[in-house]
Amino acid sequence: MRKEITVAAAVRTTRGKNEARRTRREGLIPAVVYGAFQEPVSIAVNPREVLRIIRSNTGYNTIFNLAVDGGEGTPVMVVDQQQDPIRGTLLHADFKRIDLTKRLIVNVPVNTEGEPMGVKQQGGLLEVVTRAIEIECLPDDIPERFTMDVSELMIGQARRASDVPLAGSMKLVSAPDTVIAHVVALRAEAEPTPAEGAAATPEAAATPTAAEPEVIKKGKKEEEAPAEDKGKKK
Repeated sequence: MRKEITVAAAVRTTRGKNEARRTRREGLIPAVVYGAFQEPVSIAVNPREVLRIIRSNTGYNTIFNLAVDGGEGTPVMVVDQQQDPIRGTLLHADFKRIDLTKRLIVNVPVNTEGEPMGVKQQGGLLEVVTRAIEIECLPDDIPERFTMDVSELMIGQARRASDVPLAGSMKLVSAPDTVIAHVVALRAEAEPTPAEGAAATPEAAATPTAAEPEVIKKGKKEEEAPAEDKGKKK
């Protein structure tokens, strides 16, 4: 999205770590601007102005003017940046010149609105799967975001990338069947299973096995056999 923002920049004539440190001590950061079939130019910019653009609603899709050494503003976008991992301060930035007559491929956030019928009436759950899609369009047609109404969704239904409303020069680049959001049924809790090694029930513990009484009975018959039977065998 193009905005009427102008960031001032100064050309850097020298490079290297020492020059970068000196630039940062002056309250600026080293940067480079390239693209549009022109030579790259090393510059220095105010990091607060760049962070304000990156953290805006349009973020990296913001097209603004970069005025180098007080010259005419050139449309650019922030395509890369480096931050201090501890302090979070901006250390370096890359800008790309934008030809307003050429199509660009950009990622645009997708928001959902409304409470699905499958949540209110069926007790389902809305699950957001994809939060941005890729489109191709002219620079002036880059939207801030897309908004999709999910209030009509029932369990098992979904909104896909092909359902995103496109306008002007916009063309979908992401796969059309990419799921943006869908309503799913809540999983039922599984019934608890008995713990391994748990004690048997009193009825099961009191019931003897079928093999044990047979062995005991046979032993008794042999031991308690009448004496006269023993004599007959002799």
